[in-house]
Amino acid sequence: MAPETYRLYLDQMFGVHLAWALRDAGFDVMRASEAGQSRADDAQILRKAIDEKRVLITLDGHFGDWVVLPLGSHPGVIRLKVNPTTTRNVLDLLVPFLQSHFAREFEDHLVIVSAKRTKWIHTA
Repeated sequence: MAPETYRLYLDQMFGVHLAWALRDAGFDVMRASEAGQSRADDAQILRKAIDEKRVLITLDGHFGDWVVLPLGSHPGVIRLKVNPTTTRNVLDLLVPFLQSHFAREFEDHLVIVSAKRTKWIHTA
């Protein structure tokens, strides 16, 4: 699958180096800080990702806590569990995962991805 089919939105905890590397790999990437959301809360980040029709990539555990942040219809949320959260570790986990799926598979799903397992949760 070609990565160009992906429109990704990186949560504010990810640095510019990750965005550059993903862009170099052919992904369409927007960072929260590039969209004026460097201090936005989770709900605002999610709303922007939905408005831009982008799959949100985050490390934030609030995504999946339905009391704190309920998820309805959205292009997808991928929550990474990676430690330490270096650019290399994130890339090594995220890129092969994305390349093994189509963007449409993520619609209305929270996907929690770690090196050992992947959990898909339908949210709408």
